[in-house]
Amino acid sequence: MTFSKIGRVLSALVASAALGLGMTACGGGTIGFMWVLGTTNSSQATAAGEIVGFKIDDYTGNLTVMEHSPFSSGGSNPQMIAVKPGGRFVYVINSGVNQVGVPNSAGYVAPQGNSISQFSVGGDGVLTFQQNFFSQGGTPIYLAFDGTGNFLYVLDKYSPNYGTIQNGVTDLNGAITAFSVASDTGRLTLVQNLTVLNSNNTPTNFFEVGPNPVMSRIGSGSCLYTLSPQEIYPYVISSATGQLTPTTTGPQLFPTATSLTSINTSQGTSAGSYTYLTDGGSNQIYSLQAGSATCTLSPVPGSQQTNVAADQTPVNSITSNNGKFLYVINQTSTGGNQTPTQSSISAFTIDSSGRIQTLSDGTNNPYATGSGPVCVVEDPSNQYLYTSNHVDGTVTGKLLDQNRGYLADLSRGSTFPGPMNATCLAVSGNL
Repeated sequence: MTFSKIGRVLSALVASAALGLGMTACGGGTIGFMWVLGTTNSSQATAAGEIVGFKIDDYTGNLTVMEHSPFSSGGSNPQMIAVKPGGRFVYVINSGVNQVGVPNSAGYVAPQGNSISQFSVGGDGVLTFQQNFFSQGGTPIYLAFDGTGNFLYVLDKYSPNYGTIQNGVTDLNGAITAFSVASDTGRLTLVQNLTVLNSNNTPTNFFEVGPNPVMSRIGSGSCLYTLSPQEIYPYVISSATGQLTPTTTGPQLFPTATSLTSINTSQGTSAGSYTYLTDGGSNQIYSLQAGSATCTLSPVPGSQQTNVAADQTPVNSITSNNGKFLYVINQTSTGGNQTPTQSSISAFTIDSSGRIQTLSDGTNNPYATGSGPVCVVEDPSNQYLYTSNHVDGTVTGKLLDQNRGYLADLSRGSTFPGPMNATCLAVSGNL
């Protein structure tokens, strides 16, 4: 039996409409875009950075490489990526690579190829490079937007004063560079530190934090928290100017921590109310709530601290968008060869008081993921969870049960090839 002429025309029109909407016979429309950072070859010492872009399928969570991907990251050794609220601009931190040079008194030589690269987001998530900006310190490693998206904070591992003598003590601190973000062009402009003046009585262009910073996150009450292996350095953010002001209580020490690896603030109905730390040295999870003083944190009473996955190194975490679940990604170590069965995602429930408990899903929790996961995101429709995996250069996708918190493999396969030495990833809704 053959179609009539009218039937053939209607079929052609339906097929054309489906293609125009990014749909296939086995899938649905594109619900969002994903960008994954990595390098162009296996040697991070020499490789340029790249961004592999994907379209996220609504019905299956399947990832399809977008047109013109991969994109240059705008520098070397990309580590962190963030999307400005609204989805029009993407920013990438390129940490750079070591170079030959004369070290300062602390043995530090500034890398080359480091930058903050700005991209505009076009149709189908295609990135167009705009320009590079630069932080004030050395080796940028993390970036975070404030709640309004008007200010961007870049964490440098080494402050501009690194290795200098300050009051008889060698400065080994990191630093934060603050930028205001133009709403129309996405351009970055330095926010000066009005609380610390140079020797010529002019403001400095950075805000110091303690030694060996790991990550910065925005918390509730306009707080910026910077994590080090045993401490948190809090600043209060001015929503009007982006200025950072140190708290009166100073850095907060966690003496029981061995090696803190990540800080994560909760989302959903209790957005920003609770903060979760992963301790890679002791395989612990710390649950914190707002303290009595501004931007301080105190332990959540009765909350579980031992990780679900035994003999693992938790390196990052995310709370589900509904605020009910915490997912922690684990490595067997922070480097070396790992197999997917040795890397995992631990799942916890979060109650109304911020307490976490192991999510009950039989023997499935912890869930397997790719080798050496680094970052984890939830898609804009709250259906899927994805990890970027450094060792095997892949992205792992999981179906997310919003009611029970269970994770399951995607229906059409859960592993997708990404860039070599994959680091972080970011997602955005369909524009």
